[in-house]
Amino acid sequence: MNATPFQGGSRLTGIAGAVAAAALGLTALGAVGDPRQALASYLVAFVYWLGIALGALILLGALHAAKARWPVVLRRFLETIPQTLPLFALLFLPIALGLKHVFVWVEPAGLGGELAQAVAHKRPYLNVPFFLARAVVYFVVWIGVAHLLRRWSVQQDRVGGHALTLRQRRLGAASLPFLALTLSFAAFDWMMSIDPRFYSTIFGVYWFAGSFLGAFAVLAIAAAATRALPDHFGHHLNADHVHSLGKFLLAFTAFWAYIAFSQFMLIWIANLPEEVPWYIVRTGSPWGRVGIFLALGHFVVPFFLLLSRDLKRDPRRLAMVAAWLLLVHWLDLHWVIMPHVHQAGPAPSWMDLTAFVGVGAAFLAFLVFRMRGAATVPVGDPYLEESLRYQPQ
Repeated sequence: MNATPFQGGSRLTGIAGAVAAAALGLTALGAVGDPRQALASYLVAFVYWLGIALGALILLGALHAAKARWPVVLRRFLETIPQTLPLFALLFLPIALGLKHVFVWVEPAGLGGELAQAVAHKRPYLNVPFFLARAVVYFVVWIGVAHLLRRWSVQQDRVGGHALTLRQRRLGAASLPFLALTLSFAAFDWMMSIDPRFYSTIFGVYWFAGSFLGAFAVLAIAAAATRALPDHFGHHLNADHVHSLGKFLLAFTAFWAYIAFSQFMLIWIANLPEEVPWYIVRTGSPWGRVGIFLALGHFVVPFFLLLSRDLKRDPRRLAMVAAWLLLVHWLDLHWVIMPHVHQAGPAPSWMDLTAFVGVGAAFLAFLVFRMRGAATVPVGDPYLEESLRYQPQ
């Protein structure tokens, strides 16, 4: 196994960085004329790409907690995805500076009726200083856990042994409750609080379900893209590794649908005036057609495709399904956030594209940059050879 640190990717980093700068610059120009649309488009892109990084971090912690050995060969790439979290801390600044354009509770003067009452009732929680302080806590927890897990893994490349494996397993297991809580409250703060009247105790799980599925989709695409490159993890995966990734995609496609249906069903049964309006906008207007498309495109179609054993063992076809899941995951978040800007129905904006491409290209550039300087597989892990020979019973 080649333990030489990865030093490539400089061209890809440069191209992605240039695309990010251009796309985010166009989004900033758009914000001059329509700041509300620009900030909403940017928020969709931000929570989309950040969610994938957090999904990868939670998956990494769960694999350590489970003492899983089969995914060791792909773990280095999984460790690197959350290394983009410092970038997202920086990319949060436009949201922090433009809060008033997205969140009505920032400047409640002029609000009336039920909305004014909801904002006044939640004022101890929904206020700018506390909102920003919570964001700092979230990023400190996420970045700290991600940094330690990768640091110990890279250190193990040099020293080997089981001691650092034990450290990673302990931190992975211990971090999961904190990652779950911070992700949930970030979902409450950055998406649910756009409408202060609405609340759902499983809204954080809804974001997690789509993001966790997105993390598996990124793994499947990266595995297919690197199969021909001897120095990358995809080259070392066998058909059983790919099959397991496909099974996870199938499982969490069903999990996303379960959480989406559970949230809708519970709100429909309770029929509470604080919750129902959120769904009325998304089901009774042209947004309802988007919801139907999500039910089909985010669940029915990929679910039945992924039932195929042959597809799940074919890296190329599995990557195509994974790419589709990433696309409909963006549409899902768009459906969650954009009705607050365009209640009458979908109104696509060019800033949706520039924000998505800008944040995504920055994510890619930083990811490839952070891959440099370490082996692309954890060569010092004592269970690597077992992972390479993976063959489920």
